[in-house]
Amino acid sequence: MTKRLMRTTILLALATAAIVVAASAAQAEVTTNEKQSLAFAGYVPCANGGAGEILSGTVEAHTMDASTVNDNKDRSQFQFQVHGSMVGAISGDTYRVSGVTRGASQESFENGHYNLTYVNNFHLIGPGPDNDFLAHEVAHVIEVGDDVVVQHDNFSIDCR
Repeated sequence: MTKRLMRTTILLALATAAIVVAASAAQAEVTTNEKQSLAFAGYVPCANGGAGEILSGTVEAHTMDASTVNDNKDRSQFQFQVHGSMVGAISGDTYRVSGVTRGASQESFENGHYNLTYVNNFHLIGPGPDNDFLAHEVAHVIEVGDDVVVQHDNFSIDCR
C-alpha cells in the first residue's frame, strides 16, 4: 500500500502537469497554485516498531504548475508537496508526513519529442526507532512520437 501512495502522489502531480500542458497551447503561460486536504489510510511496513500497521489521517497537498509555450515547445515545471499527520491503528502513535515531488517536462510541437524528469521524496516520521518510512525516486523519460526511447526510474524505500 505504501508504494501505492507514492505512485498515487506521483500520478496526481503528473496528471496535473498534463492538464496544464494540454490547456496551455494557446497561452504564453499558465500557472496553477492549489491546496487541498486528502484523507488517506494505508498499510505502512515500517510503522509499529517495524511490525507494520495501518496509518490513517489527513494530509494537506499543495500543487503548483507553470507552463510556457514558445518556439514550438511547451515547457512545464511542477511541484506537489504534502504535509500532515497520521495515526497508527494498533499503536496509536502519531506520524508526521512530509514530501515533495518536483519535476519538469518539455514537448516539441514540431517533431513529437517529449521528456520528463522528476524527483520525489516522501517521509513518514514516527516516534522511537524503526518507525520511519523514507521513499525516494528519480525518474527520467524521453519519448519520440509514441516510442519510449529512454526510461530511467530509480526508486528506493528505507525503514529506519
